[in-house]
Amino acid sequence: MRSAFAAAGNAVARRRSAKQARAQVKKPRIVEERTGATSPGAFVDANNLPSEDVVAKTLQETAGAIGVATRPKVVDFAARQKEQRKANTRRIAARVAVACAALAAVVALIWLLFFSPVLRLEPNNISASGANEWVSNEQIMAIAKRQAGKSLLLVSDGAVEQQLSQIPGVSSATAEKKFPNSLHVSVTAQRPAAMLKEPSGSTLTAVDSKARKLNAVNGSAQSVQGIPVIEVDNVGKALSRRAVQSALVILDALPESMRNAIVKVQANTQDSITTQLDNGISIVWGDDSDLKLKMAIVDKIMNDPNVIGDKKQINVSATARPIIK
Repeated sequence: MRSAFAAAGNAVARRRSAKQARAQVKKPRIVEERTGATSPGAFVDANNLPSEDVVAKTLQETAGAIGVATRPKVVDFAARQKEQRKANTRRIAARVAVACAALAAVVALIWLLFFSPVLRLEPNNISASGANEWVSNEQIMAIAKRQAGKSLLLVSDGAVEQQLSQIPGVSSATAEKKFPNSLHVSVTAQRPAAMLKEPSGSTLTAVDSKARKLNAVNGSAQSVQGIPVIEVDNVGKALSRRAVQSALVILDALPESMRNAIVKVQANTQDSITTQLDNGISIVWGDDSDLKLKMAIVDKIMNDPNVIGDKKQINVSATARPIIK
C-alpha cells in the first residue's frame, strides 16, 4: 500500500519537473507585448482585454472624505433656477452700468466741447485788423463780438465774414478761428469813391461807389487829399439821386492820377456828370455807361498835344462823336 502511494507521488513529482523544464526552455520575447494589444485587422482575444469595474468606479466617485460611500448628489431645480435668475440679474445690471457709463461719457464730452470754458470765445480773445479811418475798428469788433460766449465750434466764421462785407467800404473780409478759444477777423477796406460836402458843415462824408456812407471826417484831414469832392445840399438826399450815384461810379473807376487832379465835380443831372481838372480841362462824361470806352477816348485826346491843343473841354457823353472845344 505504501509502495503504491510512493509510486504515485513520484509520478506527480516527475510531471512537475518535466513541466518546469519545458517552461525553462521556452524562448524569451525580445519586446514584451502588452496583453490584449493587437495590430489592425488581427484577432482580438476578449479574455485579454482590460475590463472596467463599474461598481468600484461608482464607489470611488461617491466616496466621502473618509472613504465611506455616500449618496449621489441630488439636483435642486428650484435652487438652480434661483441661481440662474441671479446670474441674469447680474448680467443686466452690468449692461446697464456700461450703458450709463457710456452715456455719462457722451454727456461729459458734449459739455466739454460746447458748454465748458475751455472752448468758449470770450470778448477779450477777439482781435481785428485792416481797419482805417473809413472802416473803423469799432465797426468790425461790433460784428465779431456777436459770436462771444459761444463755443468756438459753434462760431460761424462764414456769418462773420458775410456781415463784415456789408460794412460800407469793406471789399473783403476773413474770419479765422484759433483754437482753443480765439477769433481773428481781417478786412480789406476800400478807399472812398468821393467825399460829399454840405455847405453848412465843416465835415466831409466818405461814400463808396455803391452810394453807401463810410465815415465822416474833418474837412482839413490829411486823409481826404486826392479824393474827389461833390458839393451837395444834403448828404442823405443826395445819395438817393441818380445823378450822384452815377457820378460815384465814374469817380471810383478813374485812375488815381486823374482822381488826384480833380478839383470839382458837378452832378446836376444823370446825363451831365462833369469833372474839372487842375489843368483847367473839363470832362463831360454824361452818364456811367460805356465807361471804359469813354476813359480810353479821354486818355488818347489828353495825351496828344496835336489833338487837345488849347482846348478846355472834352465831351464824351456820346462816344461815337466826342466833342473837343
